[in-house]
Amino acid sequence: MSARNLVVVTAGLTTPSSTRLLADRLTEAVARRAPVEPHVVELREHARDIADNFVTGFPPPALGTELDAVAKADGLIAVTPIFTASYSGLFKSFFDVLDDTALRGKPVLIAATGGTPRHSLALEHAVRPMFAYLRALVMPTSVYAASQDWGGEGAEELSRRIDRAAGELADALDGRTTAVEPEEEFVPFDELLRRQGR
Repeated sequence: MSARNLVVVTAGLTTPSSTRLLADRLTEAVARRAPVEPHVVELREHARDIADNFVTGFPPPALGTELDAVAKADGLIAVTPIFTASYSGLFKSFFDVLDDTALRGKPVLIAATGGTPRHSLALEHAVRPMFAYLRALVMPTSVYAASQDWGGEGAEELSRRIDRAAGELADALDGRTTAVEPEEEFVPFDELLRRQGR
């Protein structure tokens, strides 16, 4: 099977960046499951070009190359830091200048980083709706990494979510349907009482 073109968009603002670290871990996890050729788009390097695109209506050559890469990709990993309970302005601006048909039907794995677990829902109330609006095929599992998730007890859960999300994207790239496993078993209330001997 030929390798799939996987574009990784990361909106970290520093070097090194936890956003880039999460993007790299997701990319490696997908590559363990499917043959991919990753191409990383560091939005920090294109911030001025993105602003120029807004003003002129045309992307400078370097940004144009990256926009074309996204449009031609077989799949996408998109990772943003969370600021003020939402995606970063740079992240949103990149997708604002992307052709609005470029992501139609394209499998996308969404992920984010932040300083506190309290902002994890930004993936569901901000990032996922944006990609749904662009008609992308957003993977069921999103991945959020707070500061404490890089070590200790949180690290194991982060690894588990990375593996699950990567498996979903790898399946989508190969044209397979992923069976989404529930986070935990659902037990009807009457069955729960029966199990407890009530």
